[in-house]
Amino acid sequence: MHSTDHLAASRYARMRWNTPLSEEHAALLLRRLDVRPGARVLDLGCGWGELLLRAVAAGGVAGPVATRGVGVDTDEAALARGRRLATEKSLNRHVAFVMGEAAAWHEPADRVLCIGSTHVFGGTGAALDALARVVRPGGRLLLGEGYWQSDPTAEATRIFGADVTDLAGLVEAARARGWRLLHLSTADQREWDDFESTWLAGRQEWLLTYPEDPRADQVRAELDDRLRQYVGGYRGVLGLAYLVLGR
Repeated sequence: MHSTDHLAASRYARMRWNTPLSEEHAALLLRRLDVRPGARVLDLGCGWGELLLRAVAAGGVAGPVATRGVGVDTDEAALARGRRLATEKSLNRHVAFVMGEAAAWHEPADRVLCIGSTHVFGGTGAALDALARVVRPGGRLLLGEGYWQSDPTAEATRIFGADVTDLAGLVEAARARGWRLLHLSTADQREWDDFESTWLAGRQEWLLTYPEDPRADQVRAELDDRLRQYVGGYRGVLGLAYLVLGR
């Protein structure tokens, strides 16, 4: 494989999922999501769908009533990785990965995941309104959304915009739109550090392996910029909340 091919493959290679979330925290969220046998699970902005696959497995795929899932994303490489993972987990007959815009999806499901993807709907409020139309009555939504954990720095506001609210504002946005909060938890600092480290790690390893590649200077600059932004701009400032919501 050519070094540039290695570079493309390295982008998310060290990440379990593209969000600050530990194994233990993920297991807690899936318990609160309470996927039932035969449920339909939808992940909008799924990436490679690791959490979707676990949700479907938690619902059960054996017996006459199997849980099924659909992941929607615009990243074909991530979707291809999801399909490979589904095959490895023997879930390929139960989970489909679809190329498409999350905001354009209208087929309802019993359990819906939307983590880090509200921007494609036009923001938190618009996403909560739109997601209400794809969560079936009696269903549940797992929403992962950023919030200001402390007063934002100028750098954090520049990166993430002025529309980010604090945790109380995020919870109120859901309540005001008719959602009931069934569970709330937030990413801790270790989860954030691991997320940012693994986001960088695949390409950092590529740089160490191919330091003379013509693209090395550009990749090095991009990674160094991201690291400076995190450590100096939004570490301990931007939080990530996980809300399990029902209607």
